[in-house]
Amino acid sequence: MNKIAFTTPSSLSRRDFLRAGLGGGGMILLAGCAGDSRTRGTEELAKGYIDAHVHIWTDDTERYPLGPGSSKPTSPPTFTAEELLKLARPAGVTRVVLIHIGYYGVDNSYMVDMMRQYEGVFAGVAIIDQKDEPRAKMVELGRQGVRGFRISPPAENESDWLNSESMATMWKCGADEGLSMCLLMNPEQLPLVDKMCQKYPGTPVVIDHLARIGLKEIRQKDIDNLCKLARHKQVTVKASAFYALGKKKAPYLDLAPLIRRVLDCFGPERVMWATDCPFQAMNGHTYQDSVALISERLDFLTEGDREWILRKSAERVFF
Repeated sequence: MNKIAFTTPSSLSRRDFLRAGLGGGGMILLAGCAGDSRTRGTEELAKGYIDAHVHIWTDDTERYPLGPGSSKPTSPPTFTAEELLKLARPAGVTRVVLIHIGYYGVDNSYMVDMMRQYEGVFAGVAIIDQKDEPRAKMVELGRQGVRGFRISPPAENESDWLNSESMATMWKCGADEGLSMCLLMNPEQLPLVDKMCQKYPGTPVVIDHLARIGLKEIRQKDIDNLCKLARHKQVTVKASAFYALGKKKAPYLDLAPLIRRVLDCFGPERVMWATDCPFQAMNGHTYQDSVALISERLDFLTEGDREWILRKSAERVFF
């Protein structure tokens, strides 16, 4: 079993200058653990960071059956809501966006139940069967607090995966209901996303993990294609999964030029931080190293930048 590790947070560094055109932001206050409490006061939740991308699962497969063809998770065997909060809260994280994981097929029950149990703490990104009444399912899950839907290219149709009637329905519904299309993809698919954003300009779009630029290599043309999406005002980018990108080694400073370019193009209001836990906290990587890259290690960030990236951007989209 892989061990999940974390360290205690360091204090945030202060900046003496402000990015041109941006106002100064107050220091984000850190919130500590709250014992076994299920929910926390609205004011306390609002002070902390938001981790915009975490997967959770439980070993209770009787109540939450695995999807067809899914094996019981082993790495780690569980990462429950409770395990997540024990890891995240010492790092100053008070709210989390839960991302449905494929172990459950298209059943979002565990995620939705945890959102209900920990009211105000979790938002959710669901997965649906795109060919089975997608609009009705999106609207129903939206009523349960889901704020986005994860989509990714199938292995057999990577070149034309967004060109279908069901995908058109999802993007139209996203625009109508304010529900985000959350894209897990490789950088080669960015031009296809650009076309969809042109076709559906009112649809909120979230690009996961910097479009996975750096999963294999960091190429200038991929960065350019990602930044080209900045002209679509509904697109937001997650600066996340640092453990899997670039040199794949803390303190992840090799990702600084990529993050700076994305920030310059999208602005801090459309960049959000996330870990992709539990995977960020395995195999020698730690939760706090992910937080620290944004909170203290990137010296080109102002306090206002950090406030947007660590909290306000995710709050705008998902809460």
